[in-house]
Amino acid sequence: MDTVIGNCNSALFLGGKEKTTLKDLSEVLGKETINLFNESDMHGTQRSYGINYQKAGKSLMSMDELAVLDGSKCILQLRGVRPFLSDKYDITKHPNYKYLADYDKRNAFDIEKFLDTRLKVKPDDVYDVYEFEDDTPSDDNKVAG
Repeated sequence: MDTVIGNCNSALFLGGKEKTTLKDLSEVLGKETINLFNESDMHGTQRSYGINYQKAGKSLMSMDELAVLDGSKCILQLRGVRPFLSDKYDITKHPNYKYLADYDKRNAFDIEKFLDTRLKVKPDDVYDVYEFEDDTPSDDNKVAG
């Protein structure tokens, strides 16, 4: 599976909650640098005050952030390009939307009808009938060799 995924030129995350997918995507997105400021104010016999500043790395999107990704958003990764957050396409705006089952239930593909390949004989149809003889020898007619 990893070989197939590794040879894909593009990956599209539409949302989900499967843990390995979320973990892999979070790692692919990488990290960002954030600035942390800590303030301390100590009261004792003498008052002391301090500010601590440091830079830290944070996942661009954590697993929990990916799991609750807005349903109108997706993440697209193309080969050679950093992954990016994008809006999903609104299929109701496509010119061929009217051919989808979402638009009209009569457009739904009926697999049962498609798989039903039995011949339907109609009373007025004309058919040619052929009779074939089985030329293969039966067990009674086999020649001993």
